[in-house]
Amino acid sequence: MSTLMKNVNQRTQLAGENRLELLLFRLQNNFLYGINVFKVKRIIACPALTQLPYAHPHIVGVANTAEGSLPILDMLSAIKLGKVKDPRKQSVIVCEYNRHQQGFLVDRIENIVNLQWSDIHLPPKGIGHRHYLTSITRVDNQIVEIIDVEKVISEVTPSSEQMSSKLSDDFAELNQSSVPRTVLVVDDSVVARNQIKRCLAGVQLESVLLNDGKQALEHLTNLVKEGKNLNEEYLMVISDIEMPEMDGYTFTRKVKEDPVMKHIYILLHTSLSGVFNKSMVARVGADNFIPKFDADELAQAVLDLFRQRSLESSN
Repeated sequence: MSTLMKNVNQRTQLAGENRLELLLFRLQNNFLYGINVFKVKRIIACPALTQLPYAHPHIVGVANTAEGSLPILDMLSAIKLGKVKDPRKQSVIVCEYNRHQQGFLVDRIENIVNLQWSDIHLPPKGIGHRHYLTSITRVDNQIVEIIDVEKVISEVTPSSEQMSSKLSDDFAELNQSSVPRTVLVVDDSVVARNQIKRCLAGVQLESVLLNDGKQALEHLTNLVKEGKNLNEEYLMVISDIEMPEMDGYTFTRKVKEDPVMKHIYILLHTSLSGVFNKSMVARVGADNFIPKFDADELAQAVLDLFRQRSLESSN
């Protein structure tokens, strides 16, 4: 396990173009699952756990670590496929999502594979528990299921989607602006898309929702072909980084390399908060980056751009 973790530490320093590295693992149902290496902090044997009264049923306990209390989730239970029989015999993948660390019980670790995002696809409609999957791929002729961890975490510890009333009032003052009030939202997680949609709706902004960078690039390209000005169609683009078919890095780079599309504002909004390589933001030309999910922080970034564009349009 220590050798594998050494590989994880090395590979989290990498940021390829439309590629990812998956840590493969199995649950007690023996299905093969994957999680992006960039989200993995470490892999440990299941530590001693303290049971908490009134804890969510998917949380098997809390471990005391050098970095503080670490909630340990039963992933098998969280995706509604059973319950771990003996947590003490499990490994724990410690990940960072949405600014917090969580541990996920897994039956065994397999290995790390390097893939192109174009090899990652939306799950077919026939998969029974697909509502907990963001995507699937194949490795050595085996199906690998990529779990919508944001959905799992949102059910266990929901993020607040309420923003301060002052921000809502600030947006109300800009109602007479001619700046577009529609935002293009690109994210493969239905939970994340709806969080952003509700946040924007709270300040009277509309959303167009797409699942991945490939869809978004085709959408913007088609608008340009129709003679549309992207900055007249959208206030901005809010894009995830991890997405099947085409990731947010590649999507951003392709948009910013296009002489017609490059002026549209792109905010990268991702749960890769702990290991995010800020140099990649500059390299691909993104205009801003915000870790998920803080309603006030996201709304403030949108408001700042709205004010800037309103000022420019009035001059």
